[in-house]
Amino acid sequence: MKEVYREPDSVRMGLYRSVLESRGIATHVEHEHENDALGLQRLGPPRLEPVLCVIDDADYETALAILREHQAGDEEKSREEVACAACGEMNPGNFEICWSCGEAVR
Repeated sequence: MKEVYREPDSVRMGLYRSVLESRGIATHVEHEHENDALGLQRLGPPRLEPVLCVIDDADYETALAILREHQAGDEEKSREEVACAACGEMNPGNFEICWSCGEAVR
């Protein structure tokens, strides 16, 4: 088992785990619930950050490439802007819901 990503944000960790598993790479998250019980993330930095690992070491390089590709796509989308069809407000390209009116952007 090898570490491919470390992130205190459980939502982003879940997203990256889903991305890898959708591509057939088995994963495991170490320390996934370490800070949940007492809400320690809200009080300060977590003592143990969740760590995304690939179970099969042979998947390590492929997993890193997939995550880099996904992160690059996120950065590119966040730079572009999209007008909301409902209210016309401009939103970052990676938004699915308009920050102004709450309607679906695309």
